[in-house]
Parts: sequence; C-alpha cells; structure tokens
Amino acid sequence: MTVRANWNYPTAIRFGAGRIAELADACKASGMSAPLIVTDAFLGSLPMVGEALANLQAAGLKAAVFTDVRPNPTESNVVAGLKVLRDGGHDGVVAFGGGSPLDVGKVIAFMAGQKRPMWDFEDIGDWWTRADPKGIAPIVAVPTTAGTGSEVGRAGVITQEKTHTKKVIFHPAMMPKITICDPVLTTGMPKAVTAGTGMDAFAHCLEAYCAPGYHPLADGIAVEGMRLVKEFLPKAYADGQDVEARGHMMSAAAMGATAFQKGLGGMHALAHPLGALCDTPHGMTNAVVMPYVLAFNKKAIKERIERLAAYMGLKPKFNVFLDHVLAMREQLGVPHTLQDFGVDLSQVDTMAKMAPKDPTAGGNPVKITPSVARKLYQKAYDGTL
Repeated sequence: MTVRANWNYPTAIRFGAGRIAELADACKASGMSAPLIVTDAFLGSLPMVGEALANLQAAGLKAAVFTDVRPNPTESNVVAGLKVLRDGGHDGVVAFGGGSPLDVGKVIAFMAGQKRPMWDFEDIGDWWTRADPKGIAPIVAVPTTAGTGSEVGRAGVITQEKTHTKKVIFHPAMMPKITICDPVLTTGMPKAVTAGTGMDAFAHCLEAYCAPGYHPLADGIAVEGMRLVKEFLPKAYADGQDVEARGHMMSAAAMGATAFQKGLGGMHALAHPLGALCDTPHGMTNAVVMPYVLAFNKKAIKERIERLAAYMGLKPKFNVFLDHVLAMREQLGVPHTLQDFGVDLSQVDTMAKMAPKDPTAGGNPVKITPSVARKLYQKAYDGTL
C-alpha cells in the first residue's frame, strides 16, 4: 500500500449518567486550581451550572462563571471572557454547554497566554504554529447538547464581526484534557434543540464519510455514528427524559466530531454564511440544506451511500437513503426549505461568494464554486431536489 496519512484521535472521555459529579476531580487532574466556567446566559440561569460552581468551590477550587456567549459566538464574546479569565487569575476553563460555549471556552483558554491577535491563529496552513503552546490553559469540556462534538475537537468557530464571517481558530492543544459526557445534562433540551443538534451530529458523520481522502478510521466511526442517530434521535426527540437515547446521541455527537477530522463539505459551507449573516442556528441550518447538497453530490458519492444504506438497514440505493433523510427531517420538524426556515435570499450573492471560501468547502466531493453555491441556495429556498 502506498497511502500515507496523519491521524489524530480524541481525548479522555468520562461517559455515563451522573459523571458530572466528577467535575472537580477532572479539573484537578487537568492541573487547574482556579477554573472559569464558560457557558451561555440561559444555562447560567439553570441549577446545573450553579450546582457545578458550588461543587467546584466545595472542592477548594477558586471557580467563577462567565456567561456572555451568543448562539453564534463572536470575537467580542472571546475578548470579554479573556478579560474575566485574566483579571480573575483563572488557570483553566470548564467549557460548559452546547457548541457555542464549548467553542468560546476553548478559544478563551487557547488565547490565555498568547501575545498575537486571535485571527493570527485562523485554521489556514500552519498558522497554528504561531501560538505559544505554554500560553494555552487546560480545558475540561462538559457538553449539554448532543450535536457539535466540540467537546472532542481542537478548534473553535468564531464570527469575525467586522466581516460577518465565521472563522475557525485551531490548535492541537485546544483539545480538552478531559470531557465529561453525562447524558442527564441533556434531558432538558427542547425538541427543536434536540432535533437541530442531533441532525448536526448526523451531518458531521455524513460529510466526513463522503469527504475524499483515505481515512478508514474516520469512515468507520462516521458510519456507526449515523446508525446511532437513525435509531436514537427520534427516541430522544419523542421523549426528552430517555437517558439511554440521550446517551447514544452524546456518543454520536463525539463520533461526528472525531470523524470530521477527515473533512466536512457543502452542507457546512452553505450553513456557515447563513449563520453569520442571518443568525440561524447552526445544526438546524445543516439539516435544512442537507438533502440539496446530498442530491448535488450524488454522482460522486453514490457507491459510498449505497454501502452506508445497507449498514443502516435500508435498501442499498442512493434514493432510498435520500428518502430516509427527508423522512427523518419531517419527523423531527425540520423546515423543508430556507423559505420555511424564515430565511430570504436578499443576501444570496454575498453568501454564494462566502461559501466556497469557507474552510469546509474543500472537503466536498464535488467542487463548490460561487455559481454552484448560488444554485444550491436557490434550490434549498424553492425545495427543488
């Protein structure tokens, strides 16, 4: 075999109901004595964050909470959190919540001891080598949704307010030292959030599986992740207190983020401009554009999708798999079109220029150009497959 590849896989994960009780131990094991909990305002108002803070303090840790995180996090969120971290003498971050707090928390920890501006570390080429690894504070991740998989990722997606562009900040040492996956923390998710985050996990697995390149480890994880979503997302959606279903979805989320080290694709390339310009929730945006990108990629991925369909217990045909995706979206209340999603196309020309430049676009099995992106946005608006 002549193939050569570089593979990196994730971190220590403490999985299971009730594992949040081990948060203080995880912080100490990661070298923290004064952790800063980074979360959003909604979660910050809930008992779970207050209890986590009290438990850390009871264990002798100098802990505090930062909650200024938007659903589509911005540079100003990172700047504000970084000030709290430094002014409070915090030596680590507990990134607590969905994808947005997880991303912001990781980037705050990354920037803790850096001297250069955050955008100097965008995920372009070897820009990550500009960072001082000694200036990266340790991170413990506590996901409260099951979708982004940011808890096992080495990057954070932050919107640059000046350009209204989502950018990826990357460094290998941004990987959390320990992740606590406690499915009980996800039982309070509303149906819409359950659907959106669950479909985000599915999108991560699907795009990673379809991305070109040789990475059988990622492919295998992606395939099983999609099977878990097929079986357990409808159950989690139907009964928010189903801890077993919630647990399997937490696994699928981590698997998606592990798999997409191989690459993502057109779904994310279209979704990121929508999120940046229209402030749409990321996971649900992926779910809305999913079938249109899938249909566009058919010629390049038909054989792969047929194998995937067979593993998932479907007839090994591309259109059967596409029909399954459409049916699952309908079952979960996903809008069928961008129009149904409340998005107009007044900024379509801008978005069509942004999509091919998104770092995820290069992983699509068919090249995304501005004209292709514009056609896909129109199809997603009209509902034309």
